[in-house]
Amino acid sequence: MNLALPALVPALPALGAAATLATGKKAPGLARPLAILPVLASAVLALVVALQLGTGQSLDAATRLAPTGGPDIALALHLDGFSSLISVLVGLVATCVQVYSTAYLKDDPRYPSYAALVSLFTAAMFLVVYSGDLIVLLVGWEIMGICSYFLIGHHWETADARSASLKAFLVTKLGDVPFLFGIFLLGADAKSFRIPDVLAAAADGRLGHPTLIALLLLAGVAGKSAQFPLHTWLPDAMAGPTPVSALIHAATMVAAGIYLVARLLPVFLLSGAALVVLAVMAAVTMVGSALCALAQDDLKRVLAYSTVGQLGYMAGALAAGDRQAAVFHLVSHGAFKALLFLTAGVVIHAAHTNSISAMSRLQGLRERVPDAYWTMGIGLWALVGLPPFSGFFSKEAVLTAAEHAATGEAITNGLGPASAVPSAAGWIVLVAALVTALLTAAYAARLWLVTFHGGPARAVAAAEDAPYSPEIDEADPGHAEPGAMRWPLWVLAVPTMAFGVAGLRSDWLPALLDGGSLRPSTGTAIIGTGLAVAGLLIGWAAWRSVATRGTARPAAGPVPGQAGAPEAERLPVDPGRVLLGPLYRPAQHGFHVDRLYSALFVRPVAGAAQLVRFLDREVVETYVRGSGNGAQLLGWVVRKAQSGNAQTYLSALLAGVVLLTVLVAVGS
Repeated sequence: MNLALPALVPALPALGAAATLATGKKAPGLARPLAILPVLASAVLALVVALQLGTGQSLDAATRLAPTGGPDIALALHLDGFSSLISVLVGLVATCVQVYSTAYLKDDPRYPSYAALVSLFTAAMFLVVYSGDLIVLLVGWEIMGICSYFLIGHHWETADARSASLKAFLVTKLGDVPFLFGIFLLGADAKSFRIPDVLAAAADGRLGHPTLIALLLLAGVAGKSAQFPLHTWLPDAMAGPTPVSALIHAATMVAAGIYLVARLLPVFLLSGAALVVLAVMAAVTMVGSALCALAQDDLKRVLAYSTVGQLGYMAGALAAGDRQAAVFHLVSHGAFKALLFLTAGVVIHAAHTNSISAMSRLQGLRERVPDAYWTMGIGLWALVGLPPFSGFFSKEAVLTAAEHAATGEAITNGLGPASAVPSAAGWIVLVAALVTALLTAAYAARLWLVTFHGGPARAVAAAEDAPYSPEIDEADPGHAEPGAMRWPLWVLAVPTMAFGVAGLRSDWLPALLDGGSLRPSTGTAIIGTGLAVAGLLIGWAAWRSVATRGTARPAAGPVPGQAGAPEAERLPVDPGRVLLGPLYRPAQHGFHVDRLYSALFVRPVAGAAQLVRFLDREVVETYVRGSGNGAQLLGWVVRKAQSGNAQTYLSALLAGVVLLTVLVAVGS
């Protein structure tokens, strides 16, 4: 293979970013082609590289960048099935996002800087995927963190965007500090930062501190991939533009942490304790985020918590020792989650609100955005994990991996024996994943029904079996979304529907990865699908009960559930409230994890800062000022004493002699 091709994949978006920044103000008309064409070319090249590499093959090439006195830093490529598959996903999603953004931000004066940052973000993810050296990988890792700060805060004039961008940067950097030490320790133990050398050292048992290394790396993964307890930044990141959310949630940033663990899984398999920690982290993330998604009113925050939970699925597969199941779900999720966020952007653009409860009061919303209506349905079907869409196969691959780990069955991945994975990790992941499957279906049904079928007229018609005639909202009649926002939805709908069937029918996907089977086992397929169907029915029943109760009218007095009714008499207007009961309020606020962090960390640090400020200004500065004032006073006294009068000097001398004489006489 010509090494220039894979080298161009990350280089082209980076050059496009530089060109867009250089010409954005001078030639605004060039911003859009400079944003789209380099990313599109990289996507095509990534596909060409994947096809040339083929299945079951790998490519390593390196040139030394700098000696360090220890392990050298090399500009290295490490290509295999995992990097090929993920690079194609990154190129596809980034291209759709850039095209979509040309219409979504067509009137934004800061579009050139936005487009340049998206291109740089894409280049950084390509660098992470293709890099064969951990230090170079770290460069791409950190560039993504910086780009996310600017992109989330794109609408910097709003307080939410400013605080969200700062929070995302600080929380991810909190995880990156131990992550950096983990890479240094891994390189020191393996005597190299090259990924093939690290994997060889892990296979030979030459790593002296595998548990410590794995735990340090997991801190960075928890930050980047939004796993508990460092997940809180991702829902708040919805303050950024919707295309940015699609890019971060589907193909970059959050995918980087999962990819890194998949790439270095042999290191993690050396530590059963680290795998159990990863399993617990994934289980808490899955279940907690699904409960939070049930209580959110913001459309994008529902999808954000959904991303957190699906990342928990991937982390759970890695804890079960099956990286090909994790990467399968990573790619499948990337397609349907990018689709869901872009459809959410279309819906929000048409409804002029993020609130699904407000959307439920709009008549004719689904008729106004038919493309988004159908493609969001496709994305949610895949998210729930129902056949025959890709989400079904990838979710079942995760459940099967957890089942094998729990029962001690061998996992064919070429990384080591299945006994390296504690059965406790498998059981933790399996139980949490099944519970999450039920909850995911429930919040997906709630999202779909409330957004598109929840208007008051529809609710009354459904309860009374009356005909319903939709009407377009008078605020924006005849609205139609531009083609640049519609056709990317159908492009992403194709892999959402066909990736699982196409990949497993001919077995090219397992051959591209580790070679093991990705077909779901019968038991988990039946249980997982049954729970998903049950979740849909539960979500529908809750929505139906709210719609039916909403049509009831008391004989007199205020209508329960409406303005003016006492709080205790108001009927629940959200199916999530019906399903969660007393958990609704805590789940709505993320179970107050941010408040806990504020009490444990933010307030003590702020208090310590106030104490330091007081000591600096009131003690240290007082001492400094006192020293200066004392010297000034002494100078004033000395200056007054220097009068130039000889008689005064003699009188002072005589007084001093008399004083000394008296002191000597008294002392003797």
